[in-house]
Amino acid sequence: MTKRTLKIVAPIAILILGLVAAKILASSRRAPERHQKPVLGPLVEVITAQPTTVSTVVRGHGEVRAKTTVEIVPQVSGRVIAMHPGLVTGGHFRAGDPLLTIEPRDYELAVERARAAVARAEVGLEREQAEAEVALQEWDAIHPGEEPTSGLVVREPQVRQADAELAAAQADLSMARLNLERTTITLPFDGIVESETVDLGQYVTIGKKLATVYGTAVAEVRVPLAERELAWFRVPTRPGINGPQATVIANFGGVSQIWTGRVVRMEARVDTSSRMVPVVIAVANPFRTNGHDLPLLPGTFVKVEISGYDLEQVVSVPRHAIHEGNMVWIVVGENLKIVPVTTARIDLDTAYIAEGLQAGDQVVISQLDAVTDGMVVRTVETPTSEGNDA
Repeated sequence: MTKRTLKIVAPIAILILGLVAAKILASSRRAPERHQKPVLGPLVEVITAQPTTVSTVVRGHGEVRAKTTVEIVPQVSGRVIAMHPGLVTGGHFRAGDPLLTIEPRDYELAVERARAAVARAEVGLEREQAEAEVALQEWDAIHPGEEPTSGLVVREPQVRQADAELAAAQADLSMARLNLERTTITLPFDGIVESETVDLGQYVTIGKKLATVYGTAVAEVRVPLAERELAWFRVPTRPGINGPQATVIANFGGVSQIWTGRVVRMEARVDTSSRMVPVVIAVANPFRTNGHDLPLLPGTFVKVEISGYDLEQVVSVPRHAIHEGNMVWIVVGENLKIVPVTTARIDLDTAYIAEGLQAGDQVVISQLDAVTDGMVVRTVETPTSEGNDA
């Protein structure tokens, strides 16, 4: 082979060998493995359904007021000569304490005059009775065995008049004594002075208001409730029946203080503007602080929780877990399922489901923008709180 032919054949041979090698390499190459990305559903919080028995609690707000409020009004006139040290705004007093004393001298003299009038009337009656007896003896002497033809003969009208004058004198004495007692003003209960407009040495007149006081034995809280809430507890309908227990919570400076009360009655009519029914709760000894910083003063705005009937075998879920009024989302395996439920009661934060859930169901409590039945989700469980009250 000539040198010129070699120069032509050699490049062609190299090209053919390269093509053959490329074909062999291409035929021996493996395709890369394909990895399918898993479908990740949204992450949701769930709680485990646990049917239990819970006690219902009816919640409301109200204002404290005194059960007993009295205006002190004198029944006699005169100058004030003594005052109880507690007869000032905010002052305390005990049952039977003399709150205010009016100068009694005029009324003591009236008692003396009334006693003298009684003595005169007694003498007058005795005289008329004696004269009537003499008149009867004279009649018998002149008309033996005969009845007097008229009561005037034996002075019966004069005796009756003298007897009536004695009764009137005795009544005047009783009134004089009563007016003397009224110069000292007392009340039959422990209390606090709300306001007063009297001072030592002041002349007071009958019927003029001198002070307003209220009793400290019992305070009342008037709580307006929706009519439907009355079905959850028993309201006493007559005296002597114990109503359900109630917790009264007052907030003073960010610190909550608690008193225990009891439902005692329902007011006589429904509020026509709000359609609310006022229920009254009595709190005994509201001024016994029992470790509280302040007593339960009238005018205080308070929260009230009334103990109601028990709900048996219900599932407690957050209120926002109820959708469209009666739907709950649960997770079965990895899929979300929409199920209808029946709620026994819904309060501020919690719904109590009576039907539609089984023990162990995983209830979704997260909020999702878009939900379809059967969609894939991931779950994280939130512990449920025990002993919730409805």
